[in-house]
Amino acid sequence: MTLPLEGIRVIEVGQALAGPLAGVILADMGADVIKIEKPDGGDDARIWGPPYGPDGVTSLYFYSQNRNKRSVSLDLKAAADVDKLHRLCETADILIQNLRPGVVDEIGIGPEAMLERHPRLIYCSIWAFGYQGPLKMKPGFDPLLQAYGGMMSVTGRPEDPPTFCGASINDKATGMFCTIGALAALRLRDKTGKGCLVDTSLFDSAVHWVEGQVNNYLANGTVSQRHGTGGTVIVPYQTFDTADGKSLCLAPGNDRLWARAAQVLGHPDWATDPRYAKSAARVKNKGELLPMIAEAMRGRTRDAWIEAFEKAGVPCAAVNDIGELANTPQFAASEIVQELPGGGPKVVGLPITFDRKRPLSTRPSPALGEHTDEVLGPLK
Repeated sequence: MTLPLEGIRVIEVGQALAGPLAGVILADMGADVIKIEKPDGGDDARIWGPPYGPDGVTSLYFYSQNRNKRSVSLDLKAAADVDKLHRLCETADILIQNLRPGVVDEIGIGPEAMLERHPRLIYCSIWAFGYQGPLKMKPGFDPLLQAYGGMMSVTGRPEDPPTFCGASINDKATGMFCTIGALAALRLRDKTGKGCLVDTSLFDSAVHWVEGQVNNYLANGTVSQRHGTGGTVIVPYQTFDTADGKSLCLAPGNDRLWARAAQVLGHPDWATDPRYAKSAARVKNKGELLPMIAEAMRGRTRDAWIEAFEKAGVPCAAVNDIGELANTPQFAASEIVQELPGGGPKVVGLPITFDRKRPLSTRPSPALGEHTDEVLGPLK
């Protein structure tokens, strides 16, 4: 298939997750992504295992985030190799970097210097805390920003300690926002002929995740608290245990669906009781209502509830573990898993299709410096 970014060259000076994720999204959509790695060990994520890939030493984590890329080994502390990067950037459309704050300026590849020398380049910086403010020079990892960014304070049950989200959502969101910014900047360059600087940060992504809670605080000074799996403005909108010990997420998102849910639960009176009939009343009286729903839900197995709620048109879903998810018919039908070429492992692919076709990897994840001569040779 013809991919939308064929002919676009991306230089990725990144490691760990946010930068490489932005790179792999662009690579899967057809861009020629050249990953710059330090000679001594390369991307730190290469050793983030187990599990490891087929070679037994490279982490599966690295395989999943670096497919479809070419690896060039450069020592960016050496002036000669920085000059090679500059020559490579003369052929590039986008540069993505998520090095420790301050490093790019120390080695002479900061945004001002690069855009002066390469005025058509889209220069994308991924920060921990952003390019301004008292914390701009601090490094950061996803869990630190889940903590600092308020997410942990609203995740989990009230009686539990602050809890991490199970996925690296700040890294992933920042990688995606970086990609969105890069593509928008390309469109702008089509109009102006000039590149630009795109900045994203884990901090901004973290704030974006809790925007509802922040907006609420700015409006009325209310500090959101942990409330388990429940919603703050919709009740019920959470998980419940069932008779076989399995959990079900129940989400009747309006009064009409709530009336159907109450009928299935065996309490049609709840839909007419003024304490529970309307959404605002349910939120106000959730301390009374939720325990009654929980008691009713313990009366049937999860599968029995799913059958009953779905028959009534009430939104619900099983709370799957990862194994259950991977074995669902929907997971198989999505065809989101692909096996990397060259005997590589199976990994989750790009969550986008073009004309109902999902882009597939044409390259396995590269060995460290595998393409150095291939890429730099024509520039000599």
